Amino acid sequence: MKVRILGCNGGIGGKHLRTTSMLVDDDILIDAGTGVDDLTLAELAKIDHVFITHSHLDHIAALPLMIDSIADLRETPVTVYAIAPTLEILRNHVFNWAIWPDFSEISIRDKPVMQYQTIGVGETLHFGSRTITAMPALHTVPAVGYHLYSGAASLVFTGDTTVNDAFWPLLNQIENLRYLLIETAFSNRERNLAVVSMHLCPSMLAEELARMTVSPEVYVSHLKPGQIDLIMSEIADCAGCVCPQMLQNNHVFEF
Repeated sequence: MKVRILGCNGGIGGKHLRTTSMLVDDDILIDAGTGVDDLTLAELAKIDHVFITHSHLDHIAALPLMIDSIADLRETPVTVYAIAPTLEILRNHVFNWAIWPDFSEISIRDKPVMQYQTIGVGETLHFGSRTITAMPALHTVPAVGYHLYSGAASLVFTGDTTVNDAFWPLLNQIENLRYLLIETAFSNRERNLAVVSMHLCPSMLAEELARMTVSPEVYVSHLKPGQIDLIMSEIADCAGCVCPQMLQNNHVFEF
């Protein structure tokens, strides 16, 4: 399994700042933030499956444009997976004919361009030897993370989340966990904002990582532009024993 980070930041503002999206092999996306914009048309046309963690714009911004761009290049629909409340938001507020056409109702070659599939927390979907399982997350809107298993090792992406009692017992059961990608959006001076917006700051990250009994490599995502150096410095002070690293665009994980 090969995971290429297309975007992992909490905002835009420079060539290296793209919002959340990950390309799994060449046929699966995890989220569809602005990082998707850097893919070629040929790469976009190969994507069969899009897994959405939650409905916030930085995680879905490129999805409508992507679907439109590849509509006439594919023989089969692109399947968009998410928990039921997220799919309802996409239907009602994005693919609603007012913001963007409803591509689940538009057919090319007698097949819809896009289709929805609900995934529940704890549910596992199989793609050959690969599996993707929805993990619990806590955010201001309904949200999940995802556990990717190659058949040999695992990567877990928390998505946007705050302190989450349900997450860690499940994570600690993954014996083959090689990588954990976890968010930290704000610096410690904005801990109150992190709490209200249901994100993490470095002190909260350290408290969460202390609950971990497995030993994956830990990478931090969703840092806010303008605070990147400060956040990583505070993480080194608060959670240095785990040695979290900053996730960066174009990082490739193979497992």
